[in-house]
This record gives sequence, structure tokens and C-alpha cells, in this order.
Amino acid sequence: MSQQETKDMATYFYRASAADFMKIPGSPVAYWLSKNAVNTFTGKKLFDIGITRRGLQTGEKDRFIRYWHECNLCSTETNLLSRAEAVKSQKRWFLFNNGGDFRKWYGNLDLVVNWERNGRDLKNFPGSIIPSEAIYFQEGICWPRLGSGVAGFRLHPTGYIPGDLSPCFYSETDNLSVMGLLNSKLSYYFLSAINPTVTTPVGDLGKIPFKEHERLSEAKEKVSTLIELHKVDWRNFETAIDFDKPTLIRSSNQQSKLQSIYQHCRSGWHEATLETQSLEEDNNKLFIEVYDLQRELSPVVPLEDITLICNPHYRYGSNRSEGELETLLQCDTLRELVSYAIGCMMGRYSLDKLGLVLASQGETLQDYLRKIPSPRFAPDDDAILPLTDQEWFNDDATNRFREFVRVVWGDEHLQQNLDFVAESLCLHAIKPKRGESALDTIRRYLSTQFYKDHLRTYKKRPIYWLFSSGKHKAFECLVYLHRYNEGTLARMRTEYVIPLSAKLNAYAEKLEQDKEASTSAAENKRLEKEIATLHKQQAELAEFDEKLRHYADQRISLDLDDGVKVNYGKFGDLLAEVKAVTGQK
Repeated sequence: MSQQETKDMATYFYRASAADFMKIPGSPVAYWLSKNAVNTFTGKKLFDIGITRRGLQTGEKDRFIRYWHECNLCSTETNLLSRAEAVKSQKRWFLFNNGGDFRKWYGNLDLVVNWERNGRDLKNFPGSIIPSEAIYFQEGICWPRLGSGVAGFRLHPTGYIPGDLSPCFYSETDNLSVMGLLNSKLSYYFLSAINPTVTTPVGDLGKIPFKEHERLSEAKEKVSTLIELHKVDWRNFETAIDFDKPTLIRSSNQQSKLQSIYQHCRSGWHEATLETQSLEEDNNKLFIEVYDLQRELSPVVPLEDITLICNPHYRYGSNRSEGELETLLQCDTLRELVSYAIGCMMGRYSLDKLGLVLASQGETLQDYLRKIPSPRFAPDDDAILPLTDQEWFNDDATNRFREFVRVVWGDEHLQQNLDFVAESLCLHAIKPKRGESALDTIRRYLSTQFYKDHLRTYKKRPIYWLFSSGKHKAFECLVYLHRYNEGTLARMRTEYVIPLSAKLNAYAEKLEQDKEASTSAAENKRLEKEIATLHKQQAELAEFDEKLRHYADQRISLDLDDGVKVNYGKFGDLLAEVKAVTGQK
């Protein structure tokens, strides 16, 4: 072997003491740990100041777990109760924390679990595992049990039951300083030595060294602010149970130009992202200095690891250009505005009240008016919103959206605001079409793309259901799940489908007359194509009407507590995307 080869080998040669490995719980061969890092394992560990516990395993998630938005709000316990208070509750569904995407500090709280009568059904179910019930509903620190790479540690709030995919650490002193340690660079550094796998087992977390030091109060202050920033971020989206209204509307004040309002919001999100990044780097620096690991670790946190949804680097990934990230965020923000507007049309939300208005089974316009007697923007009287590619009904979703924008931001800049919505949607949601008006673009988005976005937002458990005549889209409409009743299909037929059939017949006659009167070959060709399409729609609508009458006569009832997956399958192929929702053809 040459002298150079010997030198190269020496570069990659490490000499480690077996006694040092014994200092690390489980004695892993973590040869790359520095002397300072190894010595920290001789002191106090997290299991000296708290306990780690697995969460509830139901044994059959489709039976016992729901997204909160599927259920009857009247049977859902939304108050953050203690365990003793929960035992006395008469509700069926309780807040449930079980896994989710990579996110730090706060969030991923969109589930409920059947814990009626103190979990009677679950306790009688042979497949369930209910460990450590005494600590349910207590505040803790959770993390994803089946993560890959760096785990995100989040607050497990008071009032939530922990799930098996979100094990928790419960501190005997305080959770804030521990969370600061766990979300610092040190936890991954230590965990990769304790257990170099992609998962974070429950027991391994307790082996992380914990130094009590005079800077803990400083760490707690930073962590408290980071949790609050992530709470605000989480609650800005309608899939959060405590969502109140979109940032675009909350930030309007006296401003009436939607583009300017968006730019103001975008500036605020950017500031929140930078503040979070600065706080996380300060938190890293604090713990790195306390543990004397400045040579081993850097406090720097890249933007893609700042887990705010308003941060496009995290939301869409870092492999895109700044320009693409900005267009995606603008487009999605306006899509979220459209979704909120649909919610106001349905009575789920109101411009005059924060949070949910109608979200319990079979609620009506009268229920809404009892809560809000004089709304600025009244909901639809039957919660049936046509999504047609042409304006066949005055109260279709497109016209109602125009009215929504007018009510919120006034008449002066109405067209400018509609233009901004349309331009934003064309950034990513749909392709722009030359010569198309803003309202026609919005109509095209609603009739072709909105429901796909809604399914994605609500994780294939939609609350607005798309009834569709078929691929030719002769008739489509949204129905709000929580306002559905046994007479909804009959009303859909009499108020919309039958009148539309007459309108299509009249329009077909007009096109035939236009064709006879035309002297242009190009115009004749265009009219023939439109007539052929219209005839297909007429045939499709007639078939849909027959099926609709059949289901309307059955007066189908729903039980929201059965969940969307079960209820969606009761309508055959009247609904769109049946396979995506139910998993069946």
C-alpha cells in the first residue's frame, strides 16, 4: 500500500472508546458523537422529568374515527375539557390527535374519535388498545410515530385524546422548555445516536439528555411565541375546527381593492415566516450553547423547515423558483376565498359572525336567521347551488359569488376585484382563455375545478356534494351535507332539473332557427357543433332526471355520524367522484 493510500485511510479512521458507547442508553455504536455530546448522556434525561406514552389505537378507524367536519356538530365536543369533565359530557365525538404531515409547534388537529360514555363502544371492541387512559385530555408534547427523518414536535392541547400515531411526552414540570429542546437541532442529533432509524419510538424519546439551566425561562418565552404563531397560521384555514374567517376578509378594514389586500396579507405572512425562522434559530443557538455543541451543530434553519402553511417554501417545497412559489400561494389564497364564499352561500359561515353557523344535521335557513336575523349576505334558501357552464339560473354559484364580492368590498372596484380573482385562478388552478370575461373565468373554475380542489382540501370527505348529470355536464349542483334533508332531491328536480330541460329545449330551437337564417359556412359549422353538444346534454339530462326521480321517491335520510364515506354511497351515480370518496365503483 502506498504512503498516500495509507494517509487517505487515516482520514476516515475513527478511534472511539467502548466505555463512551456505554454512556448512551442502549449502547449504540454512535462513533461520530463528539466527547461533549457523549458526556451529556451521563446526566438527567427526559424520562427523569416526565413520561412518554402511546395513544389510543381504535382497531378500526372507519368505525371510530372521523374528520371533525363530517360529523354533526351537535354531537361533537368542541370544548377543551379535562378528563373528569369529558366523562360527564353527553357528546359522542371528542377531539383526537393522530399523526399528520411534518409540522412543528402546533397543528394537524382535524380528527375526532367516538368516546361516547367514556369510550364505552371502544372499550367493548376487541380490536382496540387503550393505554394510559388516565392521561387522556391532558396537555403534552406529541410527535409522529411513523415519521421519516426529522420529527416535528407539537403541542398536544388540553381536551384532546392522543392517538397511536401521535405518542406524547408529559412533563412533570413544564412542556415549553422541553418542546424547545425537542424542536432544536439537538433532538435529531441525539435521536440519531439513540436509534438511527426513520421512526421515533415512544421509549427512545425519554433517553434524550435534558439539562436544567438558568436560560430555560428564555427558551419558554421563545417557544410560547412559536406556538402562538403556528396557532394563528393553523386557524387561518377552514379545515381547522376553530377557523373564523379568511385572512383576506379579516384584513380588509376600509380597503376595497382585493389585490392590495392580498399584497398586505402576503407581507404579513412573510414577516411571520421570518419571525418564526429567527425564533427557531435563536432557540437552536440557545440549546447548542447550553450543551456546548457549537462545533457540532449549526443553528441555521432553512425556509422550507418553517412549518407555517402561509410559507410557500414549506407548503410547496423548495425545488421551485421564487416566482412559481408566489403564483401558487396567490392562486391558492383566492381558491380559499372562493371556498369560503361557497360556505357563506350554504350558511356554513357568515360575514356577520365568526366561525361556524350551520353545521348540525338538517339545519335550515330559519335556523340561520334565528342566529343572524339581518345578514349582509344571505345564504341560499335550499343549499342547492347550480354549477353550470352557462348562466341558466340567476342564483347559480357564479352570480352569487359576484354578489359576495360586491357585498364584502363594494361596487366601486367590483370589476377590478373580479378581474383579480380570475387572474389569480388562472395562475395555476385553470388555464387562461383569451377573450374570456372575469365572470366567465370564475364560472369555468367553479364548473370544472372547484370540486376537485374541495375534495383535496377536505381529504376526500367533502361537505359540499356535487350532484352531476354526467360527462357532458348538462346539470351540476352543490348540496351542503349538513343542510340536506329527505326532500332535497325532489326540490332539486322541480326547481332546477325540470326547468333546465325546458330551457335547453328552447335554446335548441333557437340554435336551429339561427342555423336556418345563417348564410355563413363558418357560422353554420359552429352552430352545428353547438347543437350536437346540446343534444347530448339534453339526452344526458333526461336520463339524469329519471334517476333523480327514483332516488327522490326514496326520500333518503342521512346520519352524519356515519361519516361521509358511508352516506356518500347512498346516491348511486348521481354524485361525482363516488370512487374517490367511497373507494368503490
